[in-house]
Amino acid sequence: DAILPYLKETGLKIVMEPGRFIVGNAGIFVTKVLYIKDNGVKKFVIVDGGMNDLMRPSLYDAYHEIVPLKRKATEQEQVDIVGPICESGDYFAKDRMLEKVQKNDLLAIMSAGAYGYVMSSNYNVRGRGAEIMVKGNKFEITKKRERFEDLIRGESIPSFLK
Repeated sequence: DAILPYLKETGLKIVMEPGRFIVGNAGIFVTKVLYIKDNGVKKFVIVDGGMNDLMRPSLYDAYHEIVPLKRKATEQEQVDIVGPICESGDYFAKDRMLEKVQKNDLLAIMSAGAYGYVMSSNYNVRGRGAEIMVKGNKFEITKKRERFEDLIRGESIPSFLK
């Protein structure tokens, strides 16, 4: 409202996209630790989620806080948190301090509410994950996880190749 009087004189119009502001912190991407790899120089936490699920870290080097779902108050260590896709951009965090985790631990990647699902893809023939709406102690699946059958639906082999 403070600048509207000045805009009227110019004929300019302000267009805003408040989506990230409104829903950015409302979403959490949950991923499971598949295994830990230590090459002697760097330690990697490999998770089942990949850059196809949450592209923002790879695309923009976006920072997302990452915490274990079950905190153990153990010591922290410096790690890279990466996905299972063999791409240099398949990461969620580099050189990040994280509580020590182990195989099958669940990690919460915070502030994933804006552009997470709409930017996700089926890269490497990976189905998109489910979306679950949570309110208090109630929850419901709002989008089912994609299965392989969902990915190939609508495809066919051309008759001249049969």
